[in-house]
Amino acid sequence: MFRKTPPLVFGFCSTVLLGGCNTTYHPVAPAVLGKTSSSKEMEPLIDQAGPVLLDTISSANLSTSLSGLINLKSEPAKKAKLKNRSEAIEIYAHVLQHPRHGAFLVDTGMSQELLSEPKEIGLSWGIRKLSPLKKIKIQKTTEEILHDINSPLAGVFFTHLHIDHLFGMPDIPHDVPLYIGPSESSKKRITNIFSYTSTDALLEGKGPLLEWKFKADPQNKFKGIIDIFSDGSVFAISVPGHTTGSVAYLVRTPNGSVLLTGDTTLTRWGWENTVEPGYFTHDRPGNLESLKKLKALAERHPGLDVRFGHQR
Repeated sequence: MFRKTPPLVFGFCSTVLLGGCNTTYHPVAPAVLGKTSSSKEMEPLIDQAGPVLLDTISSANLSTSLSGLINLKSEPAKKAKLKNRSEAIEIYAHVLQHPRHGAFLVDTGMSQELLSEPKEIGLSWGIRKLSPLKKIKIQKTTEEILHDINSPLAGVFFTHLHIDHLFGMPDIPHDVPLYIGPSESSKKRITNIFSYTSTDALLEGKGPLLEWKFKADPQNKFKGIIDIFSDGSVFAISVPGHTTGSVAYLVRTPNGSVLLTGDTTLTRWGWENTVEPGYFTHDRPGNLESLKKLKALAERHPGLDVRFGHQR
């Protein structure tokens, strides 16, 4: 399942001076789903019940470094005397069912095949040896999640392309559309040298990544907002910082609206104390700005159900 890396790409990615690697070299195309929206259009709908069913499923759990999950150098973390330790987290797949457009996932959960055969799947030596794959305990595989949906999967909405959000990709059919934030796949970073081949392998054989085309929010509350189904039921919100193209999703359900923050905040403590993630985030000031904007949204709408990137 490895895709052969072109020699020029290999040389480019081997040299720090040339600026690093893309997140992935998988093909990208503009998303045609949805329409540009704004805070002015979205916010009056948040306190109204909506038509979309949403189920947040813990596909797997593991423990990882608190210093990656929370910026321990922040003033709130120092005041709370937080120290680095192992912290329990979960890997989610959010199942979104629209009455007309069908079933979608937000992020992908965990594939048993990836844990059982990581080398055959195409995970690089570094990912296999240095990431905590052996610590992952599956609760419900992506394959099982898709089986329970009982209808074809209509798409995957990624919050971002860090590899733990692609761990369910071996179970995703090749023809399922995949949606990402702007420049999410093409941003060059040195750290991508260690992950881009694995990301490419997990996307091998899939269709192009479909990039949301945000426009500036006239109210300047967010970088941009898209009404995904053009009916006010689900919104994609641009929240750059954790990654260049990070996206949060606002889903209006019969039980009220739900905000999926993605990894703009990975933990409940980070949300409650307005502290961005630690070394897992590439742009901490930008991440903190996006986090504050999401928190302000939740404060304006106290009934909003907020679900964090890796904790409840």
